[in-house]
Amino acid sequence: MQIWETIKELFTQSGFYTIFSDFTGEGWKTLVMLCIAGLLLYFAIAKKFEPLLLVPIAFGMLLANIPAGGVFHEEIFAGGHINWSMLAGNAGAVAEGAEAAAGSSAITPGLFDFLYLGVKLGIYPCLIFLGVGAMTDFAPLISRPSSLLLGAAAQVGIFLTYIGANLLGFTPQEGGAIAIIGGADGPTAILTASKLAPHLLGAIAIAAYSYMALVPFIQPPIMRLLTTKRERSVCMEQLRPVSKTEKIIFPIAVTIVVALVVPSATPLIGMLMLGNLMKESGVVERLVKTATESLMNISVICLGLTVGATATAKAFLTFRTLGILLLGIIAFALGTASGVLLGKVMYLVTKGKVNPLIGAAGVSAVPMAARVVQKVGNKERPDNFLLMHAMGPNVAGVIGSAVAAGLLIAMLG
Repeated sequence: MQIWETIKELFTQSGFYTIFSDFTGEGWKTLVMLCIAGLLLYFAIAKKFEPLLLVPIAFGMLLANIPAGGVFHEEIFAGGHINWSMLAGNAGAVAEGAEAAAGSSAITPGLFDFLYLGVKLGIYPCLIFLGVGAMTDFAPLISRPSSLLLGAAAQVGIFLTYIGANLLGFTPQEGGAIAIIGGADGPTAILTASKLAPHLLGAIAIAAYSYMALVPFIQPPIMRLLTTKRERSVCMEQLRPVSKTEKIIFPIAVTIVVALVVPSATPLIGMLMLGNLMKESGVVERLVKTATESLMNISVICLGLTVGATATAKAFLTFRTLGILLLGIIAFALGTASGVLLGKVMYLVTKGKVNPLIGAAGVSAVPMAARVVQKVGNKERPDNFLLMHAMGPNVAGVIGSAVAAGLLIAMLG
């Protein structure tokens, strides 16, 4: 009898019992979330849709939705704030205060509760930007400064989507967090959402990285719709060589200008430009290697797992998630269209010397958007090579999305 009682007790503590004992309540939602996590893993592994982040995001979602798994507690971060006393749990001298702050029930913090601090405090996105900067070549942008205008134009989709989100009933903070998806920059979207609408973080991150993976399918129809065959066939003049001095001065100058104009963008821009300065200086190879490999990989794993953990049934299975997915693709499409339209203006101003397609690379999906421009242009004219020309607006889009995020956080945070 003792054995059967033990088996029964173990079963009642299992996740299976939790799911099926309340199947019509929360149980079915848990099963749906586990299926969504499995679907995301399928897309990441089998279809290779942004696997570096979708794999940890999906697995983080999987672990967080295991009943009684205890890896993540939403209540610790309720209201968009960190309840430090609850995070302390039962440890040491703060145990009594933690239990009082938690109400009648004490919480034992899980692994993701601690790792999530890196998201909440904006650490992981900035460390990833450090690595991105160390891998980025700004020479195409320096060679053709007008590319910065195309990168800025592609951010128009963010602000148009923000207006649309407010009209659909989202709060200004939620609208800003959703709209940043249009920048096609995952870390920037995560940082903005964690500051403005942390309860939407999981859905926004999944939408951002899903649409980034779908760049080769989303952008070409828009590019062809807004341009003529003659415009798509334009061959551009070769970019001028950029000196090492220019490459070193650029990140310093951009940091000073952007930080003074939009102080709230300083963390992202500062880390991006620090990484690039380390790369271009040529004197800290070890730091560059660490930033682009070990540090960045650790940050990506921690970021993905903890962002996925926020996608619980309560937060994810709502009609608002559908609205986020819809507005996300609208923001991305508007960003692409805005860049192409400004490219057409530059085509007219320069009397046919600028191929409007490069404007589509103004979104921050580096280097996928630039590769799409190359593919579409090469299809119209096999001897047309637009990749390096498109990289200018592409890296400008990274700067533009960080600035846009800084503006939204400053206005709405």
